[in-house]
Amino acid sequence: MDFLDDTAESEIHDAPIQPGTIRVILADSQAIYRVGIRKVFALEDDLRVVAQADSLENLRAAIERYPTDVVLLEGSLLVGAANVIPDLLRVAPDVKLIVQAVASEENQTVELYRRGVRGIVSRSISPDLLVRCVRRIAAGETWIDNQSVNWVIEAYRVQASALVNPRVQPKLSPKEMAIITCITQGKRNKEIAYQLGTTEQVIKNYLRKIYDKLGVSDRLELALYCLHNKIIRTDEDEDLTAQKIVGK
Repeated sequence: MDFLDDTAESEIHDAPIQPGTIRVILADSQAIYRVGIRKVFALEDDLRVVAQADSLENLRAAIERYPTDVVLLEGSLLVGAANVIPDLLRVAPDVKLIVQAVASEENQTVELYRRGVRGIVSRSISPDLLVRCVRRIAAGETWIDNQSVNWVIEAYRVQASALVNPRVQPKLSPKEMAIITCITQGKRNKEIAYQLGTTEQVIKNYLRKIYDKLGVSDRLELALYCLHNKIIRTDEDEDLTAQKIVGK
C-alpha cells in the first residue's frame, strides 16, 4: 500500500511480518517527518512500520488494532496530556514508548520516565542512532543519556527518602526478597525467571504485588527504596545500582 500523507489514522503495510521483526508505530503530527523515519526504517530488515498516527486519539486506536513492539512518539503531542502514557500502557502493556523531544528539561524528563516511557531522544538524532535506540528498547533496555540518568536518580532518591517509615514496612516473603535482590543487580524479568526456575509472567505478578506492598511504581524506585531503607544489603551504592537498572 502506498503511503498517504493525509491519512488521519494510520498507514498499514499488508505484507506478512517475519518472526523477530520489531513492529513500530510512528506517532507524529508532521507527515514529512513520518515519511523520513519510515524511509530510515525501511532500510532495516528487522524493523517494520505497521501503522502511523497524527494524533494521540489515532495512536490509541492504532495500538488497540495492531500488535506493536515500539511506539515512536512526538513529544509535542504530549503537551498537557502526560496522563495519556499510563493510559496507552494499560491498553497495550507490552508496548515500549520512545519520545522524541526538541529539548531536554529536567522535570519533564523525570516525569516521562516515571510514567513508563522507555527512552527519550532528540528530534535531531542521527538515523543510525535512532535505529540502535529502537533495537535496544525493543530488547527490553532503557535508553537514557548521562544527564537524564542523573536527574532520574536524584528524583527517585528524594522520593525514596520520603516513603513509608521502615519500621512499619510490610513483611516480604523469601521469594519477594529474592526478586528484589535480582532487581538491584540489574537483572531483567527473563533472567530472574530463569534463576528462580519460574516464568516471566510469574515474576511480573510478583513485582506488581511488591510495588503495591511498598508503595513504589517501578523497578528503579523499588531498588532505591530498598537500598535506602536497608531492606537489601549490598556493597554497591545507589548510583551504581541505578546505572545497572537503567541499562547504562
